[in-house]
Amino acid sequence: MTTGWGRSVAGPDLSDAEFRLLCDFFSERLGLLFSDASFYTFERRLGERVVELGLSSFHEYYTNLRFNNRFGQEVETATELVTTAETYFFRQEYQLRSFGLELLPKLQAELAEQKRLVVWSAGCSTGEEAYTIAILIRESGLFEGWDIRVIGSDLCRSRVAIARRGVYRDNSFRVTDDDRRRRYFNEHSDGWQVLPEIQAMCHFGQLNLLDRMVSSVGRVHVVFCRNVLIYFTDSARAQVLQNLHRRLVPGGYLFLGHSESLVSVSTAFELVHLSGDLVYRKPITAGKKGDL
Repeated sequence: MTTGWGRSVAGPDLSDAEFRLLCDFFSERLGLLFSDASFYTFERRLGERVVELGLSSFHEYYTNLRFNNRFGQEVETATELVTTAETYFFRQEYQLRSFGLELLPKLQAELAEQKRLVVWSAGCSTGEEAYTIAILIRESGLFEGWDIRVIGSDLCRSRVAIARRGVYRDNSFRVTDDDRRRRYFNEHSDGWQVLPEIQAMCHFGQLNLLDRMVSSVGRVHVVFCRNVLIYFTDSARAQVLQNLHRRLVPGGYLFLGHSESLVSVSTAFELVHLSGDLVYRKPITAGKKGDL
């Protein structure tokens, strides 16, 4: 097998037809969308699994994924291999600045009576975003004595396990200043571990955003779903947005990635202009009937 990186690996080549079959499988099973640019990722990463499992071809691998119940765990492994887990602390800092300096004071005033704030990192990967949110809430100094929950969910079980462990290497800190690293992390034999008081604010679980189990998240005040919708088919994207909308309280906020937009996708949210970013909001009048 010759990969897109010009290196040979023992194993079968991936044909265009096999690539299409695998893409269709991920689309039907998980609502994931892959372009032709993913061909060499499939060939390289899934090709290694074909060899490891002692299979003769990608078609045999596909057949087992689709029809062999004993391959249930392999579906998760394959999904992890072909999806991107690129993340790091304080990613898209301008957006986080708007959250910390503008939105958190607003939420503190609006929720002062109930003293409870729930933020959901939907598609949290290995947890850096969820911990970043918790750090920003702590740094604001506005929520002392409040019930604070930062929920992180991801499709892949192994990524959730990393998030729960809370130990990260230098690559996760590529835009984090040394002062913040020293304040919120302890040196660990494997890198840097999130402080216990920050970890205590965060709760992680495996979750498919298309699944009805999304209801287990409960009602939330803010959703971060950044750079996630781009990986879904149109129909799956609409379903995910509907699920997020249902989880948000009326007046709750939705943060998307800088290249993502709800234009032509959903009219259920209204656009709010912050000084440094645009954010979506569930209308305050929404959810009066049957939207729980």
